[in-house]
Amino acid sequence: MDRSPAPPGGTDGGTAAPAVPRKSLVKAFTASLTGTSLEWYDFAVYSAASAIVFPAVFFPASDPYTATVLAFSTYAVGYVSRPVGGFVFGRLGDRIGRKPVLVATLLLIGVATFLIGLLPGYATLGIAAPIILVLLRFAQGVGVGGEWGGAVLLSSEFGDPRRRGFWSSAAQVGPPAGNLLANGALAALAALLTEEAFLSWGWRVAFLLSALLVAFGLWIRLKLEDTPVFRAVQARGEKPSAPISEVFRDQRRPLLAAILSRLGPDVLYALFTVFTLTYGTVALGFERSEVLVAVLVGSAFQLVGIPLAGAVSDRISRRGLYAVAAVGGAVWAFVFFGITDGTSLGLLVVGIALGLVFHSFMYGPQAAYIIEQFSPRLRYTGSSLAYTIAGVFGGAIAPLMFTVIYEETGSPYWIAGYLAVAAALTCVGLAIGRDSDVSEDEAYIASFAEDVAPADAAGPSGRA
Repeated sequence: MDRSPAPPGGTDGGTAAPAVPRKSLVKAFTASLTGTSLEWYDFAVYSAASAIVFPAVFFPASDPYTATVLAFSTYAVGYVSRPVGGFVFGRLGDRIGRKPVLVATLLLIGVATFLIGLLPGYATLGIAAPIILVLLRFAQGVGVGGEWGGAVLLSSEFGDPRRRGFWSSAAQVGPPAGNLLANGALAALAALLTEEAFLSWGWRVAFLLSALLVAFGLWIRLKLEDTPVFRAVQARGEKPSAPISEVFRDQRRPLLAAILSRLGPDVLYALFTVFTLTYGTVALGFERSEVLVAVLVGSAFQLVGIPLAGAVSDRISRRGLYAVAAVGGAVWAFVFFGITDGTSLGLLVVGIALGLVFHSFMYGPQAAYIIEQFSPRLRYTGSSLAYTIAGVFGGAIAPLMFTVIYEETGSPYWIAGYLAVAAALTCVGLAIGRDSDVSEDEAYIASFAEDVAPADAAGPSGRA
């Protein structure tokens, strides 16, 4: 495969492939956006609950610090289990197709989240309660590990490869949209209920609502065909027999570039959406609902910022935009801790919102950058492995490390330093990666238009 860089803007000067029907493109974009939003609602509601509910319900201890560390440890399990999903579902995505795998991951996350909502606490089950919680969290992580790569490919492989940054950002909007829904539900419940009622049963409502959300997501995904690129790979007999082995044997540099590129965004996101929930209430003295509102505002900005950043990366250097945002996010963390002292809610809201804006300008181009490191026939496997392995070293341990660092040093600036290291590693990943080569996708889409689509149009009688 030719790994020479394309000109800035993601084009190679060739002739564009035949366009995919707009109806199919819109359906794929919607399915990618709604599916990841619904699944990240499930994942994000756990993240928020691990900061404000689970220490009291599942990990009661005389020391609040110990309970918080234990709760964030279960949060990390959801990241540690992601490589399992990446290995299992990534391979299947390149072997049997994007669509069936995406249906399976949605069901897995939905069932696990619903059962968490029904799980009795430590007072009822004793030590069995946190053990079962960890197992369900593990299942959530396996589902998310297989979900991301497929959702990104669903929208990007239907869309124009010359606008890959924008089309692939559909899946990237899922985390802030899910975070918005999750924190919104928890904030509403916390505001409407007493502290006792919220800790007793109110938080469970947010988890149980996932049943309705996942049902809607399944309805959308079951109506889709698989992507033109995968169907062309299938028609040409190019499906890999051992995609995991191929990636580790022939795609080691692309894999390393993709893994490192994710570290900075993961750590930054954990700082401003998870750790701030604890820091804002315990260290700064704000009410729980006030900190949740600040995170909601930041997530709302991301709904626009992520697709905007993806679109911008199609017009200028994708790697350059990504690197500038990584450096800016690291610098902003120091500024954030300097301006938030517990006296102004407005500064807290602005601080979190701007932190998530920097995250948007990394996260928007991220999906396109990662999938274009790999050839189309190995994309599901390669991107899933990169996404999940990076999650273990980035987002998984970040909230736990933030808590320990702050407890040991008493200074939030050491936390900002931790983020700066992650951002530096991201810049290394961007430096060793490659730019977009749209000719790969255009060749497959052209093949799909010439061979696969006419066979479908012919109906059963037109098939061999």
